[in-house]
Amino acid sequence: MIRAATSEDAKRISQIYNHYVTNSVITFEEIVVSDNDIADRMKTIQNSGLPWLVEELEGRVVGYAYATPWRNRSAYRFTVESAVYVDHLSQGSGTGSRLYAELFAQLLQRGFHSVMGMIALPNPDSIKLHQRLGFTQVGLHKEVGWKANRWIDVGVWQLSLGKC
Repeated sequence: MIRAATSEDAKRISQIYNHYVTNSVITFEEIVVSDNDIADRMKTIQNSGLPWLVEELEGRVVGYAYATPWRNRSAYRFTVESAVYVDHLSQGSGTGSRLYAELFAQLLQRGFHSVMGMIALPNPDSIKLHQRLGFTQVGLHKEVGWKANRWIDVGVWQLSLGKC
């Protein structure tokens, strides 16, 4: 079941996210994020009119996806940045694809045109997911993140919602 996230989901979302904070370079956060911080982030995003979704299987949240404004200038108002995180034990189950499909449908209904995805590299699973859903790589930021004692590149991927 995919549904809008609620404040009650913050603890489970922080568990999913913090696995990646502490065990990978796919997020550039380096300090574990508290449940309260996640709840505040969710509230800010949802209060801005953007979706934050979770997928629940057998009563347990196994992944989440959300969109944030791409940039602050008014001409960017029809473009968002997306993110999806799946419990590391549920990877490959289709959760990411299902969450993104619903996220994009809701964004299209709300009048958005473009979705940007920023992928820390290397990350072949995320690249495959984005390509399968119609994203194309439109840029590369070289050595913009420093985590785990190394420089990390970020690929820029874009999806036009009218084409998905």
